[in-house]
Amino acid sequence: MTAIRRKAAFAALIALGLLAAVPPLRAQRPGLPPEEFAARRAALMERLKDGAVILFGDAAAPAGAHFRQDNDFYYFTGNEDLGAILVLLPESRASFLFLPQLTDREKLYDGGNLLDDPDGRAKAGFTQVLPSTSFDEFMARGLFRAGGRFHLRLSPRDALDQARYEVALYEARRARTRYHDQISADLDRIAKIRERYPQMELRDVAPVIDEMRAVKTPAEIDLLRRNGRLTAEAVKQAMAAGRPGVYEYEIEAAALAVVLKGGAAGAAYAPIVGSGPNSCILHYDRNDRKVEAGDAVLMDFGADYGHLAMDITRTWPASGRFTDEEKEVYRTVLEVQKACIEAYKPGATTKDVREHVSAVLKAKGIAPRGLAGGFGHGVGLSVHDVPLGGVLKQGMVFAIEPGLYDEKKGFGVRIEDTVLITADGCEVLTAGVPKEIAEIEKLLAGRGR
Repeated sequence: MTAIRRKAAFAALIALGLLAAVPPLRAQRPGLPPEEFAARRAALMERLKDGAVILFGDAAAPAGAHFRQDNDFYYFTGNEDLGAILVLLPESRASFLFLPQLTDREKLYDGGNLLDDPDGRAKAGFTQVLPSTSFDEFMARGLFRAGGRFHLRLSPRDALDQARYEVALYEARRARTRYHDQISADLDRIAKIRERYPQMELRDVAPVIDEMRAVKTPAEIDLLRRNGRLTAEAVKQAMAAGRPGVYEYEIEAAALAVVLKGGAAGAAYAPIVGSGPNSCILHYDRNDRKVEAGDAVLMDFGADYGHLAMDITRTWPASGRFTDEEKEVYRTVLEVQKACIEAYKPGATTKDVREHVSAVLKAKGIAPRGLAGGFGHGVGLSVHDVPLGGVLKQGMVFAIEPGLYDEKKGFGVRIEDTVLITADGCEVLTAGVPKEIAEIEKLLAGRGR
């Protein structure tokens, strides 16, 4: 959504009174304490034992968007400065942050960084904070401390809205012609490290990072719970706005108003608001169609809150009541999702979940229509977070999103929630937005004319 279109959507919603019910969610931007990041660095060094870990932060902000730090770098630093580099020495348990020495003009335009804070090193918990111009000299002087081994991220990065494999896939698609096949900044950094330090063995640190990121810490879980409540309220407001005659982008604007007021940085991915035939396009995000009477509206939305994502999908009838045919399809999707959630607990496998789903549907006499159930995708720093592995563990967070789509009839149904694996089951973090047919119709009946 462009800035002009977003402002117009907000103005239209306010004029219609559709934002009047938004609760006072104003809040300070959320975050984690420095001790959380220091503990993660210590845990990584304990796992690796030796060598030197080198992680690079991003060096430039995307055009027209707020800067959001590289996920892996942020996970261990909490640092949002441009051009940062982290070096960890597991044997001595030392951590070093390298930052650009900014000019006065750079500080005037963009503000300073941690180098300008005399207490920055102590507050952030690093052994030293140094100018990035000294990085190579630092490494050359201390190669003996690295034991002949560098731990780098050799796997693809992940992004706020893309898993590692998706980043690799889209880079491969971009390189279909030689005019778009420039290597990424990450690959360029790896090549430079290989060239400058040919004697060093390079090992991929991403698998170890993924193991750590897959199980959320108590501090992360607190933020995710808050995000779940905030995103659920946003989707409820969007459902109230999603009536015949409005444009899809106005529904998007209703949700964005809630999460921005609630302290989120914005949406965790391009919001999907598909009405009528657009509800059958899985990642539709143009959001420019006018909602018609009789349409089903499918919205997939999540906030980026404290550098952690959320993921909810709801489907509702624009006119306020499901048709009999929509109810039949909706019930099938809902029963599959609810059966999956019933089966989630530590130690459960995909096979366990699918067997439970099959048994539940058979007992209720519901044809699965090809739906089998499973784990869905991880949720965390990325909306498609690191892999969960084959067995669920306490502290894992992921989204479950069964769906059925009928392009010929022009309506699709997807129901998605983000869940946390607890000691003896799971907690639905996004339970605050209704998904039972009667609850949805009651919510829509209360939105007025």
